[in-house]
Amino acid sequence: MTKPVTLAAIIGAHGVTGEVRLKLFGEGAHTLSAHKSFNDGALTLMKVRDDGKGGAIARFAQSTSRADAETLRGTALTVSRDALPPLADGEFYHADVLGLPVVTDAGDTVGTVLAIENFGATDIIEIAREPAPEKGPKTFMVPMIPAAVIAWDDARLVIGAAFAED
Repeated sequence: MTKPVTLAAIIGAHGVTGEVRLKLFGEGAHTLSAHKSFNDGALTLMKVRDDGKGGAIARFAQSTSRADAETLRGTALTVSRDALPPLADGEFYHADVLGLPVVTDAGDTVGTVLAIENFGATDIIEIAREPAPEKGPKTFMVPMIPAAVIAWDDARLVIGAAFAED
């Protein structure tokens, strides 16, 4: 796994000294502080703190004014997959699953993992049907539970055939 993993995105400037507001895609601001640089060294993290609203405020060495911070708006903060901690059995990074081909346990090709959502109970895998049907839903969702998602690796995600039916 060598593709970069997005941990946050810069959503705007904070104040006049170059700090930026972040939308976090991980476990919180503290996880960002484990990384000193982002985007293959293009951004060097000086400090980061929780904003109390589910996001974070950060300062990068490359941003010393509000104008600098505004030019960074929309920038995704990425690290290499190798820079992330190892996972326990059954855990996954969303970046490892997104884009995987999906097949059923009966061997039928279903589509591709489009997104991963979490509405509170468990992760939900959104799958884009391939080929997309002319009528009806072009995507469907499967809960990330053992009965629905049987297995996954770096090549594919296997779901129970019953979960792939219309």
